[in-house]
Amino acid sequence: MVEIKEIKKQEFKRASFHSHIKGLGLRNGKALFKADGMVGQIEAREAAGLIVEMIKQGKMSGKGVLIVGPPGTGKTAIAIAMAKELGEGVPFVELTASEIYSAEIKKTEVLMQAIRRAIGVRVVERKTVYEGVVRELKIRRVKNPYNPYYYIPREATITLETRDDALTLSVGQEIASQLINLGIRKGDVIWIDAETGRVHKVGRVKGERKYDIDLYSVEMPSGKVKKEKEIVNTFTLHDLDYSLLLQKASITSLFGFLSEREIGKDIREAVDEEVRKLVQQGKASIVPGLLFIDDAHMLDIEVYSFLTRAMESDLSPIFVLATNRGITKIRGTDIEAPHGMPLDLLDRLLIIKTRPYSEEEIREIIKIRAEEEDVELEDSALEALVKIGLETSLRHATQLIWPAKILANREGRNVIREEDVKKVSKLFIDVKESVEYVKQFEKMFLR
Repeated sequence: MVEIKEIKKQEFKRASFHSHIKGLGLRNGKALFKADGMVGQIEAREAAGLIVEMIKQGKMSGKGVLIVGPPGTGKTAIAIAMAKELGEGVPFVELTASEIYSAEIKKTEVLMQAIRRAIGVRVVERKTVYEGVVRELKIRRVKNPYNPYYYIPREATITLETRDDALTLSVGQEIASQLINLGIRKGDVIWIDAETGRVHKVGRVKGERKYDIDLYSVEMPSGKVKKEKEIVNTFTLHDLDYSLLLQKASITSLFGFLSEREIGKDIREAVDEEVRKLVQQGKASIVPGLLFIDDAHMLDIEVYSFLTRAMESDLSPIFVLATNRGITKIRGTDIEAPHGMPLDLLDRLLIIKTRPYSEEEIREIIKIRAEEEDVELEDSALEALVKIGLETSLRHATQLIWPAKILANREGRNVIREEDVKKVSKLFIDVKESVEYVKQFEKMFLR
């Protein structure tokens, strides 16, 4: 049990690039320009919404999705939004095609484990939790004993508030680390499992943001901070596979590379049988999730064949592939095909296209990223980043936000100015400028 001390009333890690996405931003099937963390890509989002409806109606059996478009046009964002639309607790597994070939186990085993991670088993239970809006958060850090230049969290004090109650908690290192990793700050609605200490971020309480962005938009909880709550836990089939593997493993195996070991067919069949029993008894339900494979053009003919068979399985997730390639060779063959994929696989895929972002869309996305990073931009700094996004790429522009914040902080400011953006844009070059640099000094580079 994780210790949580109650006290009478009286900095964080960067958010991931897609942490702000809460759905496709559709209203009656129509995509709003800006909603649920999504901006633009109207046609692509509406197409994804139709696929979500097909999934809910059980009409995606034997099919998959392919998202095609230039780099940085929101392909991953759309896949994540689809998973969010399917409901809370729906597993989302992101896999880059290159990962399949870098593992020490067979590529088909990598894929099978990813498929099993994308299928959930939902169990409902009641637990004691601490739930409320974060009003105060203080994290104490100490030097890492193994690396004195790196600080780690030691403990934290957090004040949670509801409409009817307020409570300050003193928590240990494990919970403090979660608070940092989840990017928890004032105004976030969270709940903490009193038994396990697991932290869950619900969203941002209404009225706490500078910009009118409906990313989190949740109501302030009511009642006591400490309460009984019906909790829905979702375990993946891979979690259960690995748990059973650990139970059956020998002591010597535990000190080996068990995580890199293939999971036998007998283990998976045993897990499937137990899950079927729980479902029949009404104690659990199956939750097919979404398996997203980026850079899908890097897969080879054997993997494509495996995926085709997997799509036909009764127990499979929704497969969403993404690529930025046009006509190219199918890996492992001399055959050229659209997106480097076999035609028989393409026939099974519903294809969604994305397009480059407009100036207005880039501006709104940068606002969202600044808000998500808890960074304040002057209007001139915002416009400078928009210009960079148009001339280079949206990714490059958003990547400059945090370096610019560091420069502003060095000057004793919390607000990023235009000069901060211009300075970091000279220090960090984009891909096009990098290519020109290589060409300029081509003879000096090693071959």
